[in-house]
Amino acid sequence: MRVVLLYPVPSAEMSWKEECVNPPPCFIQWLDHLVLTVKSIEDTVAFYSKVLGMEVVTFKKFNLHEAGKEFELKARCPVPGSADICLITQVPLDQLLDHLKACGVIIEEGPVARTGAVGPITSIYFRDPDENLIEVSRYSTDVTAVNAGEP
Repeated sequence: MRVVLLYPVPSAEMSWKEECVNPPPCFIQWLDHLVLTVKSIEDTVAFYSKVLGMEVVTFKKFNLHEAGKEFELKARCPVPGSADICLITQVPLDQLLDHLKACGVIIEEGPVARTGAVGPITSIYFRDPDENLIEVSRYSTDVTAVNAGEP
């Protein structure tokens, strides 16, 4: 998994840049959880469960913080609409497109060819109720063997 973190920090706090420090291979193995700051937890839960078919589970992998009522510790500047998320599906994208259209979701782009973390993907882009960019992608080849160790 490739993780890119970009945030300006004072140079005094970046001593790791001065040294040749390399983590062991596969230091990061998977994404454990994601926190979204949202305008309405109710609307967001309805969107992700009804449009994307995600199961609603309290304190699981996809956490929601209502704007102005975030838990500590939190992102430095948590605002609704600042996330860009790529979700992987095995559903044929024509079927996904039909479902999104039936739900009234406006497609911003796609299907388009892209490069995923482990190979070529085809992606469809749209926005959730908070204007976060949602990319739902399907791998061109079977990647289950590559991701066998991930939860």
